[in-house]
Amino acid sequence: MHFPELNLTRRALLGTVAMASVMAALPMLAGSAFAQDVPESSGDVDMAAVLKPGPLPDRALGDPNAPVKIVEYMSMTCPHCAHFHNTVFDEIKKKYIDTGKVYFIIREFPFDPRAAAAFMLARCAPEQQYFPFVSMLFKQQQSWATAQDARAALLQMSKMAGFSQESFEACLTNQKLLDDVNATMQRGATEFGVNSTPTFIINGKKYSGDMSVETMSALIDKLL
Repeated sequence: MHFPELNLTRRALLGTVAMASVMAALPMLAGSAFAQDVPESSGDVDMAAVLKPGPLPDRALGDPNAPVKIVEYMSMTCPHCAHFHNTVFDEIKKKYIDTGKVYFIIREFPFDPRAAAAFMLARCAPEQQYFPFVSMLFKQQQSWATAQDARAALLQMSKMAGFSQESFEACLTNQKLLDDVNATMQRGATEFGVNSTPTFIINGKKYSGDMSVETMSALIDKLL
């Protein structure tokens, strides 16, 4: 599935240099951007290695000492990711994260410049606003992911989250942040074999694809 290139000026993120750095990692991955609806375990991963710090501080919810640890690699323009977060995540949070059973980490895996820009804005928001900002972007995904003027759409939503025009543009011109988002994706691909979104790594088992509350609950319950 293809999204038009992010319609931003060079000052606002994706000029020639920044676009190239985001897109450099995409050719080997873009063909598998969307996973199957029904997940199947695609093998074992060293969970200790997965949980080691990466290029960016992890954004996580729950108790780091919870018995079940879930890392989700996702793209902000992925419809399967949006479906999971819009219809499943809140129930999982209530059942398992808020009760100390699951520690849930989100990691960036943008397949296109719009997704990279959205992740950057989420990172520029105050840390406690990261998950609410991501939730807002997923709920409004159609209004910006396919918009003709993505810059205007993202700016409008960012202002609702407290950004000014200046802080919006400062965020999207932060080359180091863009490089770190890109490096997070590269690490997921090269070290843990992530090649589709969403991919969930649950206590060392890797699953690709959207999940229902029932499916994820069953996987978690087996580990409790």
